[in-house]
Amino acid sequence: MCSVVEEAESVAGVQGSITMAREAMLQQLIKNPERLKDLVDEAKDVALLSGLVIRTKEMANSSEVVTYYPFSLFPTPVPKAAFLQALAVQTHFNTLVDKISQDPDFLEEALASTIQADDFTAKLFDIYRHVQQEGRSQSIVVGLLRSDYMLDQGEGKTSSLKQIEINTISVGGFGVADCLPEVHRYMLRSLGLLEESKCVPDNNVTPKMCAALAKSWELYGQKKAVIMFLFEDVKTSIINHRCMEKELCNRNIPVIRRKFEEVSRRGSLDDDKKLFIDGLEVAVVYYRTGYMPEHYTEKAWDARLMMERSMAVKCPDIGTHLAGTKKVQQVLTKPGVLEKFFPDQPQVVEQIRGTFAGLYTLDMGPEGDKTVEMSLAAPDQFVLKPQREGGGNNIYGSDICQVLQRVKESTERMAYILMDKIQPASVQNFMLRRDFPLEISNCDSELGMYGVYVRQGKDTVMNECVGHLMRTKSSEISEASLASGVSVMDSPLLL
Repeated sequence: MCSVVEEAESVAGVQGSITMAREAMLQQLIKNPERLKDLVDEAKDVALLSGLVIRTKEMANSSEVVTYYPFSLFPTPVPKAAFLQALAVQTHFNTLVDKISQDPDFLEEALASTIQADDFTAKLFDIYRHVQQEGRSQSIVVGLLRSDYMLDQGEGKTSSLKQIEINTISVGGFGVADCLPEVHRYMLRSLGLLEESKCVPDNNVTPKMCAALAKSWELYGQKKAVIMFLFEDVKTSIINHRCMEKELCNRNIPVIRRKFEEVSRRGSLDDDKKLFIDGLEVAVVYYRTGYMPEHYTEKAWDARLMMERSMAVKCPDIGTHLAGTKKVQQVLTKPGVLEKFFPDQPQVVEQIRGTFAGLYTLDMGPEGDKTVEMSLAAPDQFVLKPQREGGGNNIYGSDICQVLQRVKESTERMAYILMDKIQPASVQNFMLRRDFPLEISNCDSELGMYGVYVRQGKDTVMNECVGHLMRTKSSEISEASLASGVSVMDSPLLL
């Protein structure tokens, strides 16, 4: 029988050989541009064949012209232990978000300073307070979440999994993420890397995400009622939405699509607070918009309040939306807070806390003053985060100094939190993006884990981790964002 040391050395040997094979392949392609071009053309064809499709920016509201979804030519190495760690902790994050959403005292205390400084969060909280005072109409809760991580290299050679954020509204990417493993396996096999192709894990997120929506629709108990997708005016990623609509259609669940403005004009509540639009009863409201201030007009805010007051199941409801704010993420790192939500479960607390990066308050007072001083002294070691979703909002480097010098004596600073900047180990890859030159790049990656839960009253009906998402960007770019075109979809190559 092998000793533990021998087994570890054997695993390390396999990992090393896979990494070396990948690096050797990249170097050969750099030296052979014709072979690289042929491989890239082949990859794009396979991507389109597999369903990695997106509308073009020039024709964002039409499917007459489409292109391949931006993706990496090859999968990126990820330690299997870190991947399994992220997978294992996701159900605990699901539970944590659900518990936070049900705790008005915690949310009020956690967001007390933020709602003084950030108008968007304040408006969301006003709706939350209104619903709490009026009394919740619906006991069915559904959550579709994604927790995003990076591997922090730190000062040593060992990497550790650190959470960037948890997304509780309009999580995206999973329709495309389901298709990509097939493409990456094909590319590796086409180069003779058969063993390496086995290290790309399957992904089947869409059916499982839809299963949660379907379960909440079923619990609502009205077969003629619809699931309503709320969407934005610009629909570049609508094909990704259609993956969900198709899956729900296959389950014989009716789906409609509406905008905030349409709900405001044509939506209404009956005496039992059932939500109707265009004569159709709405069982589930699924938000594919509503996470940024620019998504709202005054009529949109009125529509949001009406939907939150209704009997319809909301994905997410307003409490779950607030549970995903950056300020709540920061408060959760304080001593004793996780223990409040998981009493007598020290192992769960340890698993969750083990993923936390350093997070610091900017509230007025000595603690916030210390955070300001710390960040101004070494801005490259931190990220300044506002209470926003959707990518492209975070502040880095010298820009942190500009913002904090302006707001450091003002309550405006309470709209932000500060986070340690994660230092990943870069990996070389080719990023395939329409209208971008093909070149080898040093890349950093984010790994996201999708989670779903359904609760009816006090009974948890579903709580699962249902798959993953990987995004890769150039190391020269501070923030990954698929929407802005600076990052691409990727797959983990588990080592």
